[in-house]
Amino acid sequence: MRGFSVSRRTLLGTGICTLAGGTTLLPAPGVAAAAAGPGGTTEAIIRRYYGGWTRRDWGVLDGLLADDFTFSSAAPDDHISKAAFKKQCWDTQSALIEGFDLEQVFVKGDQALVRYVCHTRSGKSFRNVEYHQLKERRILAIECYFGGPGYPSAADAAQK
Repeated sequence: MRGFSVSRRTLLGTGICTLAGGTTLLPAPGVAAAAAGPGGTTEAIIRRYYGGWTRRDWGVLDGLLADDFTFSSAAPDDHISKAAFKKQCWDTQSALIEGFDLEQVFVKGDQALVRYVCHTRSGKSFRNVEYHQLKERRILAIECYFGGPGYPSAADAAQK
Protein backbone atom coordinates (compact mmCIF):
# COMPACT_ATOMS: atom_id res chain seq x y z
CA MET A 1 0.00 0.00 0.00
CA ARG A 2 1.13 3.52 -0.62
CA GLY A 3 0.31 6.67 1.26
CA PHE A 4 -0.03 10.17 -0.03
CA SER A 5 -0.33 13.69 1.19
CA VAL A 6 -2.09 16.61 -0.38
CA SER A 7 -1.74 20.25 0.57
CA ARG A 8 -4.83 22.32 1.36
CA ARG A 9 -3.83 24.64 -1.49
CA THR A 10 -3.97 21.72 -3.95
CA LEU A 11 -7.32 20.53 -2.60
CA LEU A 12 -8.84 23.99 -2.69
CA GLY A 13 -7.42 24.56 -6.16
CA THR A 14 -9.23 21.51 -7.48
CA GLY A 15 -12.43 22.31 -5.62
CA ILE A 16 -12.58 18.79 -4.22
CA CYS A 17 -13.55 20.01 -0.75
CA THR A 18 -16.72 21.39 -2.25
CA LEU A 19 -17.40 18.17 -4.12
CA ALA A 20 -16.79 16.03 -1.05
CA GLY A 21 -18.87 18.23 1.22
CA GLY A 22 -15.85 18.74 3.43
CA THR A 23 -12.83 16.64 4.14
CA THR A 24 -14.42 13.70 5.96
CA LEU A 25 -13.67 11.27 3.12
CA LEU A 26 -10.09 12.42 2.64
CA PRO A 27 -7.45 10.30 4.33
CA ALA A 28 -5.04 11.93 6.73
CA PRO A 29 -1.63 12.70 5.22
CA GLY A 30 0.54 9.62 4.99
CA VAL A 31 -2.32 7.21 5.59
CA ALA A 32 -2.57 4.42 3.04
CA ALA A 33 -5.87 3.34 1.53
CA ALA A 34 -7.66 1.02 3.92
CA ALA A 35 -7.41 -2.65 3.09
CA ALA A 36 -10.63 -4.30 2.08
CA GLY A 37 -9.30 -7.79 2.76
CA PRO A 38 -8.00 -10.51 0.46
CA GLY A 39 -9.96 -9.11 -2.51
CA GLY A 40 -7.74 -6.03 -2.49
CA THR A 41 -7.92 -2.51 -1.26
CA THR A 42 -11.01 -0.39 -1.62
CA GLU A 43 -9.21 1.56 -4.34
CA ALA A 44 -8.33 -1.64 -6.25
CA ILE A 45 -11.97 -2.73 -6.15
CA ILE A 46 -13.10 0.68 -7.44
CA ARG A 47 -10.53 0.55 -10.26
CA ARG A 48 -11.72 -2.96 -11.23
CA TYR A 49 -15.30 -1.63 -11.35
CA TYR A 50 -14.40 1.08 -13.89
CA GLY A 51 -12.23 -1.41 -15.77
CA GLY A 52 -15.29 -3.63 -16.20
CA TRP A 53 -17.08 -0.74 -17.88
CA THR A 54 -14.11 -0.12 -20.17
CA ARG A 55 -13.95 -3.80 -21.17
CA ARG A 56 -17.76 -3.94 -21.42
CA ASP A 57 -17.75 -6.95 -19.10
CA TRP A 58 -20.90 -7.21 -16.99
CA GLY A 59 -19.41 -10.25 -15.23
CA VAL A 60 -16.81 -8.02 -13.56
CA LEU A 61 -19.46 -5.61 -12.31
CA ASP A 62 -21.83 -8.39 -11.29
CA GLY A 63 -19.08 -9.90 -9.14
CA LEU A 64 -18.17 -6.56 -7.54
CA LEU A 65 -21.71 -5.33 -6.81
CA ALA A 66 -23.37 -6.65 -3.64
CA ASP A 67 -26.62 -8.56 -4.05
CA ASP A 68 -28.44 -5.72 -2.27
CA PHE A 69 -26.58 -3.02 -4.25
CA THR A 70 -28.34 0.29 -4.92
CA PHE A 71 -27.61 3.06 -7.40
CA SER A 72 -28.80 6.66 -7.09
CA SER A 73 -28.45 9.67 -9.36
CA ALA A 74 -30.21 12.86 -10.36
CA ALA A 75 -32.02 10.87 -13.05
CA PRO A 76 -35.03 8.86 -11.91
CA ASP A 77 -32.63 6.44 -10.23
CA ASP A 78 -33.38 6.66 -6.52
CA HIS A 79 -31.78 3.62 -4.88
CA ILE A 80 -32.52 1.33 -7.81
CA SER A 81 -31.61 -2.35 -7.44
CA LYS A 82 -28.75 -4.19 -9.08
CA ALA A 83 -31.16 -5.65 -11.68
CA ALA A 84 -32.60 -2.20 -12.45
CA PHE A 85 -29.07 -0.75 -12.66
CA LYS A 86 -28.14 -3.38 -15.23
CA LYS A 87 -31.26 -2.69 -17.29
CA GLN A 88 -31.34 1.12 -16.99
CA CYS A 89 -27.62 1.95 -16.93
CA TRP A 90 -25.46 -0.94 -18.12
CA ASP A 91 -27.65 -2.16 -20.98
CA THR A 92 -28.16 1.36 -22.35
CA GLN A 93 -24.68 2.83 -21.79
CA SER A 94 -21.95 0.18 -21.79
CA ALA A 95 -21.60 -0.10 -25.58
CA LEU A 96 -21.22 3.69 -25.80
CA ILE A 97 -18.26 3.98 -23.40
CA GLU A 98 -14.67 3.94 -24.60
CA GLY A 99 -13.04 4.36 -21.19
CA PHE A 100 -12.49 6.37 -18.04
CA ASP A 101 -9.76 8.67 -16.77
CA LEU A 102 -9.96 8.42 -12.98
CA GLU A 103 -8.76 11.89 -12.02
CA GLN A 104 -9.23 11.54 -8.25
CA VAL A 105 -9.89 8.48 -6.08
CA PHE A 106 -10.20 9.40 -2.42
CA VAL A 107 -10.59 6.45 -0.06
CA LYS A 108 -11.42 6.18 3.62
CA GLY A 109 -12.13 2.68 4.86
CA ASP A 110 -15.03 1.25 2.88
CA GLN A 111 -15.89 4.58 1.21
CA ALA A 112 -14.54 6.14 -1.97
CA LEU A 113 -15.15 9.39 -3.78
CA VAL A 114 -14.21 9.22 -7.46
CA ARG A 115 -13.98 12.06 -9.97
CA TYR A 116 -13.61 10.86 -13.52
CA VAL A 117 -13.79 11.83 -17.15
CA CYS A 118 -15.74 9.32 -19.23
CA HIS A 119 -14.81 9.08 -22.90
CA THR A 120 -17.45 7.85 -25.32
CA ARG A 121 -16.87 5.84 -28.46
CA SER A 122 -18.14 8.83 -30.46
CA GLY A 123 -15.27 11.00 -29.20
CA LYS A 124 -17.29 13.00 -26.67
CA SER A 125 -16.47 13.13 -22.97
CA PHE A 126 -18.11 14.17 -19.71
CA ARG A 127 -17.12 14.41 -16.06
CA ASN A 128 -18.96 12.94 -13.07
CA VAL A 129 -18.32 12.38 -9.37
CA GLU A 130 -19.42 9.15 -7.72
CA TYR A 131 -19.55 8.14 -4.08
CA HIS A 132 -19.05 4.41 -3.50
CA GLN A 133 -19.86 2.56 -0.30
CA LEU A 134 -18.43 -0.95 0.11
CA LYS A 135 -19.27 -3.75 2.49
CA GLU A 136 -17.31 -7.00 2.75
CA ARG A 137 -15.22 -6.17 -0.37
CA ARG A 138 -18.28 -5.57 -2.56
CA ILE A 139 -19.85 -2.33 -3.71
CA LEU A 140 -23.01 -1.79 -1.68
CA ALA A 141 -24.08 1.59 -3.10
CA ILE A 142 -23.12 4.20 -5.66
CA GLU A 143 -24.39 7.78 -5.73
CA CYS A 144 -23.65 9.53 -9.03
CA TYR A 145 -23.40 13.32 -9.30
CA PHE A 146 -23.45 14.53 -12.89
CA GLY A 147 -20.80 17.02 -13.84
CA GLY A 148 -22.24 19.51 -16.23
CA PRO A 149 -23.86 20.04 -19.58
CA GLY A 150 -24.59 16.95 -21.54
CA TYR A 151 -26.71 15.22 -18.94
CA PRO A 152 -28.46 12.84 -19.11
CA SER A 153 -25.54 11.51 -21.08
CA ALA A 154 -23.14 12.79 -23.65
CA ALA A 155 -23.12 9.22 -24.90
CA ASP A 156 -26.89 9.34 -25.55
CA ALA A 157 -26.52 12.54 -27.57
CA ALA A 158 -23.99 10.82 -29.82
CA GLN A 159 -26.64 8.29 -30.90
CA LYS A 160 -29.13 10.92 -32.04
